[in-house]
Amino acid sequence: MHLQAKGKFSRQAHVSIPPGCHEEEFGRGGFFGPVSQLYHENPPTGWTRIEGPLRPHAFDFNTLTPPDRTLLLYNNDVSFSIDRLQKKNDWFFRNADGDEIFFIHRGSGRLQTDFGGMAYQPGDYIVMPRGITYRFLPADADNFFLVFESKSVIRQPDRGILGQHALYDQTVIETPEPQPVKEDLKEWEIKVKRLNELTSIFYPYSPLDVVGWKGDLYPWKLNIQDIRPVMSHLTHLPPSIHTTFVGHQFVICTFLPRPLETDPEAVRVPFYHRNIDYDEVLFYHDGEFFSRDGIKPGMVTLHPQGIHHGPHPKAVEESKTKTHTTEIAVMLDVINPLSVTSEAKNMEITDYWKSWQ
Repeated sequence: MHLQAKGKFSRQAHVSIPPGCHEEEFGRGGFFGPVSQLYHENPPTGWTRIEGPLRPHAFDFNTLTPPDRTLLLYNNDVSFSIDRLQKKNDWFFRNADGDEIFFIHRGSGRLQTDFGGMAYQPGDYIVMPRGITYRFLPADADNFFLVFESKSVIRQPDRGILGQHALYDQTVIETPEPQPVKEDLKEWEIKVKRLNELTSIFYPYSPLDVVGWKGDLYPWKLNIQDIRPVMSHLTHLPPSIHTTFVGHQFVICTFLPRPLETDPEAVRVPFYHRNIDYDEVLFYHDGEFFSRDGIKPGMVTLHPQGIHHGPHPKAVEESKTKTHTTEIAVMLDVINPLSVTSEAKNMEITDYWKSWQ
């Protein structure tokens, strides 16, 4: 297809929007495919009501009762759960259904695995390949983990022309140090999850008795403080530039504090778009969420495919005087639509769709 331009339009996307217009990014492939900008006379989110299942959702998961892991959103490729672990389990766990990524929202402690131990703290991503035996040892009762379970292998994004040190230097990745687990127990239990059913395996000795390892398959940890966001001082970049992990049919992105664009004519908040190919889930970890009103840490928004979303009206005005962002958020973008569990629906903020009015 050849590039076309008709009527009123901006010479550069997201910069110098025609007066009185609202720019929308209409694109395929999660900002990687063909794209056009549409220039509306009114905001695309200026609806009076929405009838049907595609309305935007928001949930306050701070009200989730600990301690068990609770499934909240899922499809056939990936699931999103929250774990409010309060104390260490007497047993170990092994997931034979998929890879897992833990994001530590609150809490600290130590992680035990076949490969050894690692400390964990808020802001850590922990990647746990399928089949590894592990156990968390929380140091306090206020643990709040995001858990992403993937049917496919989790990998790092391609860096392309940005070079191998973009996003984060590979040497900041931490891996476990061999540390056999020794406790005075007569029987040791591993709970293995397969096809969402549990099988218990018992040993007369510690199954975490590894004294050394080598290879390229292991648990690893990355803290958000070591991620270096990609930025442009002249134009607002799409959220895909903040991709941290890639799985089959989904990506996980990390939004971190950064300077705002210095061009006074540049759009400085996320542009309107209608999620043609992806459901978008955003977990708010910390800071001031400058593109949304009424959002606090521990809350989640879900914007389904096919319906617009973008900045709240107040955020557009406030962005004109701000120089940087302070928000920290984790985003899950999925190609296949997500289902919402009854547990998540019990924590839904039902009037969220009205917040653009």
